Formats: sequence, C-alpha cells, structure tokens
Amino acid sequence: MALKKGSKAPDFVLDSTSGEKFRLSKNLPCIIYFYPKDFTPGCTEEACSFRDGFSELRGLEVNVYGVSRDSISSHNKFKDEHNLPFDLLTDKSGEVCKQYDALVPIVKIPKRVTYLIDENQIIKTTYSDMFGAKKHMQQMISELKG
Repeated sequence: MALKKGSKAPDFVLDSTSGEKFRLSKNLPCIIYFYPKDFTPGCTEEACSFRDGFSELRGLEVNVYGVSRDSISSHNKFKDEHNLPFDLLTDKSGEVCKQYDALVPIVKIPKRVTYLIDENQIIKTTYSDMFGAKKHMQQMISELKG
C-alpha cells in the first residue's frame, strides 16, 4: 500500500542522471515514480509514457523523476536509449523505496508506484499498479487537471 494522500512526503537525497544530488524538498512540485528495473518491458512502457506526456506535465508546472535501484550508469543508458527528458534517480540501498512503501518484501525490488507531491511536500495523490504501466502518467494528468 502506498503512502497516504494528504501526508507529508519524506525528504530524501539520491544520485541523479543530472550528475548532481537530487533533494526532493528542492524540486517541488513533482511526480516521483518508482519502477522495478531499467530496460524491462513494463518499465520501458512506463518511462516512455511519461516521456510522451512530459510537455503536458511541464505545462502544468510539474517535473517528473523516476526512481529504481539500478545504477546511474544503467539509468544513463536507459535515458539515452529512450530519449527521456527527465532525470532518473538511483536508490541503490532501497531505503527511499522502503520509506515510500515502494519495495517488494523479500525480493527487494521496487514496486510500480507513483506519487504526485505538491509545493508543500504533501502527497496529493498516489497510484499503484504493477501491470498498468501506462496508467500511471494518465492518472497524474487526471489529478493535475482536477
């Protein structure tokens, strides 16, 4: 189960494909989506749906960031191969995934869960669906348009 709507999103710092440290509290409002693994079919479909909807999200003044446990090297290849216009963040330890209730127990891979976080670091909505990769971006657009 994802973190609750209306709760404060935990702040975190992770390495980013930008080459700089990413701090949540300095990049609000935003969409943070957790995904299992670079280059897998569902994760590629999800990333590409956020890529395809990126200009609409930016028009709504919201940035997008993807998070998985993959390395920055893997993220950079994934980002380049699919022309992703947003940064990917690496959570090697899985601690941020765990804070966001986005870690599958035992196997310790990230769940497919997406958060819309407002300028006050409050979770406006969540969407969790391991198999509906394209629905994550659509849900965020729907929530932003009200």
